[in-house]
Amino acid sequence: MVSWDGTELFYRAWLPNESRTDRALLLFHRGHEHSGRWQETVDSLGLSDVATFAWDARGHGRSPGARGAVRELSDVIKDVDAFVRHIRDQYAIPLAKATILAISAITRNTSA
Repeated sequence: MVSWDGTELFYRAWLPNESRTDRALLLFHRGHEHSGRWQETVDSLGLSDVATFAWDARGHGRSPGARGAVRELSDVIKDVDAFVRHIRDQYAIPLAKATILAISAITRNTSA
């Protein structure tokens, strides 16, 4: 998909085999990951009637750029917006029927 500034970002799509759907699950990886790491999760969810999508953020997986190359948070937000709109337009899935799942690493100090 082409993002807001013309950069082509890679994404994976797991589409229902039997029919079109108007529902989507959008998966966002944490900072050091890529879309391929979602395969096991997608398999275990078994959502046969939901189109599932996962992107590679800039500098991750198959998307261009050095790791951590995003200039500022607003660039990531614009990429997310472009991705969601791409899914809406390309697959005719209303935004109201899209669910987002994102993960992040949380580090806690448990030595208190």
